[in-house]
Amino acid sequence: MTTRQNESSAYEQVQASSEFQELRKRYRNWAFPVTVAFLAWYLLYVVLSGWARDFMGTKLFGNINVALIFGLLQFVSTFLIAWLYSRHAAKRLDPLSDKIRGEMEGSSNG
Repeated sequence: MTTRQNESSAYEQVQASSEFQELRKRYRNWAFPVTVAFLAWYLLYVVLSGWARDFMGTKLFGNINVALIFGLLQFVSTFLIAWLYSRHAAKRLDPLSDKIRGEMEGSSNG
C-alpha cells in the first residue's frame, strides 16, 4: 500500500470516528444558527434601508439617524460573533480537535 493510500485511509478512519463526528456536531450546532441569525439581521438592515426610509431616516440626536446606528451595529455584531466564536472554539472545539490530531499523528508515527 502506498503512502498516499495510507494517508487517505487514515483520514477516512478519522472522519468515521465518533470523536470527529462530535467535533462536526459542535461546530455545526454553533455556526449554522449564528450564521442564519446574522444573515437575517443583515437582511433586515437592507430591507429597512430600501423600504422603510422614513423610519431609517429618523433622527435620534443631531445628524445621527436610525440607519447610521443600524449600520454601525452591523460592525459591532460582526466583531461580537468573531469574539464569541473564538471563545466557543477554545472551549468546545480546540480540545477535541487537538485530541484527534494527537491520535492521528501518533498512529502515523507508529
